[in-house]
Amino acid sequence: MNQKRLSTGIRGFDEVLHGGFVPGRAYLVRGGPGSGKTTLGLHFLTVGVANDEPSMYITFGEPAEQIKNNGAAIGLNTEAMHFLDLSPSAEFFTQMETYDIFSPAEVEREPTTQKLIESVDAIKPQRVFLDAITQFRYMSTDAFQFRKQVLSFMRFLLEAGATVIFTSEASRSAPDEDLQFMSDGVIHLYNSSKGRTLQVTKFRGSDFRSGFHAVRLTDKGMQLFPHLQPENYKREYSNETVASGVPELDQLLHGGLERGTVTILTGPTGVGKTTIGLQFMKEAAGRGERSVIYTFEETEETLVARSEGVNIPVHAMIKFGTLSVVPVDPLQLSADEFASLVREEVEEGKARIVMIDSVAGYQLAMRGENLITNLHALCKYLQNMGVTVIVVNEMEHITGEFRATDVGISYIADNIIFLRYLEIKGEMRKAIGVLKKRLSDFEKTLRELELTRYGIKVGKPLSKLRKILSGTPEWADNYDGEE
Repeated sequence: MNQKRLSTGIRGFDEVLHGGFVPGRAYLVRGGPGSGKTTLGLHFLTVGVANDEPSMYITFGEPAEQIKNNGAAIGLNTEAMHFLDLSPSAEFFTQMETYDIFSPAEVEREPTTQKLIESVDAIKPQRVFLDAITQFRYMSTDAFQFRKQVLSFMRFLLEAGATVIFTSEASRSAPDEDLQFMSDGVIHLYNSSKGRTLQVTKFRGSDFRSGFHAVRLTDKGMQLFPHLQPENYKREYSNETVASGVPELDQLLHGGLERGTVTILTGPTGVGKTTIGLQFMKEAAGRGERSVIYTFEETEETLVARSEGVNIPVHAMIKFGTLSVVPVDPLQLSADEFASLVREEVEEGKARIVMIDSVAGYQLAMRGENLITNLHALCKYLQNMGVTVIVVNEMEHITGEFRATDVGISYIADNIIFLRYLEIKGEMRKAIGVLKKRLSDFEKTLRELELTRYGIKVGKPLSKLRKILSGTPEWADNYDGEE
């Protein structure tokens, strides 16, 4: 029979641990100064307090009063926790001369142990956070004595019915590999120039989500954003066609885009990629479906104004709840944080169409991570959830030799719709065509595209135009370019 897990109290962390901590075990949290070890422990104890579970904080370093104040500052209920403050007091310095006769280990060990035993017996805690257990190393005469003391103390706490989280202060001169072997689970907290991450490398008695997961420390405490593993998610959906509402565009696509597919809209700047994507969302809104567009390069106000100019009522769609426009600052979000935003819209907001605008902005959020791997995982998750995905890809060159994308993401797409500029009789015009469609046939010709104040206008097939993809289009012999 599966044991009921203990919640970590941290958004996303329970998911990484497949439900939370296994009760009655001891877990090591490793990390440098400022990595969030104390915050993690306070979250763990706060959940215990909320569940009427006696929760105990044992501190060897930071004074209890300071910990309480720091916890209260991020909205955690520290007043109901039991604190055992074993941090050095001011009197410790003034009484240093007593250590001339006895070693520090001999002086400190006995009263410290007695305080621990008395407090645990009195409180009978179900959750214990100990910061930091490496203090025992300085109260032991050698490595063997330290290991024996830690093991016996952990057994004492576990036999008393507690689930224990303890931290270490590892250094090159005093590594903590021995503590990793002794613990039932090992959690690493990292803080680097690329951001904060958490990694679980050991978790006895259970599977867990491996890899590095993004962490953010805020004025509300710690948030964790699990690295997306799309195979963990699945939703049943019908393989229906999503039409655009523009008859000629739907003819080009032989009906529209299929539900649960990924479409790349590719082309140079200003050619109408975002507008085409919004047209599918406009038609979905008419069916009462909800869509989300994540815009990395454009403000909501600009998008609304521009869309209204081509008869796509984005403002009304937002008002009636059929569209969310989410401006994203890629320099402020990691790939895992962005994936969590998308998951929330899909799983809680019931979004049926998601548009990412654009690949270049999304790539900035990678912070050096692999663009293709992360985008593939996100798109695969959305497909598994039956969401129609539209990815806007901007090509650097307005004219020249044709390429679907500049970053090698074509394989991700079920559909590729490309837009190009054409120069016809000295006038700059636009064309739209389909390069790839996995689930159905499609029209092999190109059509002229116009964005007007009445909406999107797609013309008849440009069957007389040659060499469009070569970058030097020309009309067939004896044809003047007039339809």
